[in-house]
Amino acid sequence: MIEGLKDIASGQATPLSVVSPESWENWLKNRDDAEKAWFTANRFQAEPGTSCAVPKPGGGIACVVAGIAPQRRLWDWAAVAASLPDGDYRLDIEPDAAEATRAALAWALHAHRDNRFRTSNGSSPAALAWPEACDRAAVENAAEATALVRSLISTPANLMGPAELAAAAENLGAAFNARTRVIAGENLLSANYPSIHAVGAGADPRRAPRLIDMVWGEADAPRVTLVGKGVCFDTGGLDIKPASAMKLMKKDMGGAANVLGLARMIMGATLPVRLRVLIPAVENSVSNGAMRPLDVIRTRLGKTIEIGHTDAEGRVILADALTEAAWDEPELIIDCATLTGAARVALGPDLPALFCNDEQVAEAAIRSAADQDDPLWRMPLWEPYGKSVEGRQADLTNAPESGAIGAGYAGAITAALFLQRFVEPKRPWIHIDMMAWNLVSRPGRPEGGEAMGMRALFDVVSRRFPAA
Repeated sequence: MIEGLKDIASGQATPLSVVSPESWENWLKNRDDAEKAWFTANRFQAEPGTSCAVPKPGGGIACVVAGIAPQRRLWDWAAVAASLPDGDYRLDIEPDAAEATRAALAWALHAHRDNRFRTSNGSSPAALAWPEACDRAAVENAAEATALVRSLISTPANLMGPAELAAAAENLGAAFNARTRVIAGENLLSANYPSIHAVGAGADPRRAPRLIDMVWGEADAPRVTLVGKGVCFDTGGLDIKPASAMKLMKKDMGGAANVLGLARMIMGATLPVRLRVLIPAVENSVSNGAMRPLDVIRTRLGKTIEIGHTDAEGRVILADALTEAAWDEPELIIDCATLTGAARVALGPDLPALFCNDEQVAEAAIRSAADQDDPLWRMPLWEPYGKSVEGRQADLTNAPESGAIGAGYAGAITAALFLQRFVEPKRPWIHIDMMAWNLVSRPGRPEGGEAMGMRALFDVVSRRFPAA
């Protein structure tokens, strides 16, 4: 059952009118004098985020009126849900299919609560009767995928290490008859995933590094491969983070969580693709086994990486995963990662950075982001900065210090250029650098782990490979 949405008989739910401030005066003209006086007494003007209950003459509530922003976008509907007291509601005027779907999804996203670690669940949010015109299957698919992403990211690191992340992927795969293989510990070396092993080598053996490899769909279907950064906790390694920067590092597997959510949407919609999900899952720890500054490590591709900084570990594990992703020549590669603070400095916490090596794919992603109220902002793969990722003693460095630009500049771009060295030039590739976390709670977006760009990316894949 999707939280916040119910199958409710019309007589058992309070009618809900949703009005924007711009249409308020026209809407009010059709109400009787008693209702007009009531709204005036309550100083209600249909401002977004406000609501007003209208009493029945004999007692009880006749209806509730809620304000909404005129654009009536996804989060505007979430603000409507947030403005209402507990209870069951039904829309008094059925919107068209697109808006009904948007309203239902917003309600579900707002109603989602992660109370796993509380002794009390608190109050229940307002519930909405399923709008008749909405695409119920699409709402359920997106809501369940979002709940999965949020839950994985928000799980404390003591309960979400590489083994637990692998188990979550295996459980998801089993639900959709996918095949999941996990290569762990020293087996990564024999299987030629040396950079994943190097980053995770400092962790306790119980939290040994892993490569999670899930495959779903018909073998002869178009191939789509998803790659997610799965750093289950990031101390920074020997170049240790300060406490303030380490506090949220349970979210450093947010890229992995987002690709699992995207995979869940693709499988839930039975898109006609051969889906592959690759997640390098590690813990970047401090120990005598941890990689050291200026260590040189090899990669699956054969290129060598000089470790300029042990806290730039995400791109190192993605190097092996992207190499494997490109091996069987998929028609599209998408990677998601909580990769750089530089992207957050440039775009803030809510706006993931999109890098793409294909103009048509990039344009499709930006259109889908706008259509789905799931923002992405394109940033350039500016090759003149590429010299900065060249190493002094090795082929590449994971922390640019010299070259076309100095250290500390264009960090999101140079990280993307580093990853591009492991993707075939002609292979369409999307890289998303995301926060994967809501710093504060807002309607539909509770504080904690978050799916960012997932619905937009699903729209890209579903338009490129539509279901029959």
